[in-house]
Amino acid sequence: MTMCVLYESKKALKEAVGKPLRYEETSVFGPEYKADGVLTVAGRPHMHSIVKREFFAQVTMKNGVISKVA
Repeated sequence: MTMCVLYESKKALKEAVGKPLRYEETSVFGPEYKADGVLTVAGRPHMHSIVKREFFAQVTMKNGVISKVA
């Protein structure tokens, strides 16, 4: 599953390493967020006006904060 994140760009997401993830749950099948593990995320401009252009990333979470963005 891919969840939507609330960052202007992938660069802004990378700058948020060490902070909690700002996201929006979009699945009707239950929560997508995991405090520990790897999440596939997307910045979707048609859903959020703060996103300049569409981007995708894999975010590694540890103890509820972003530890890596690829």
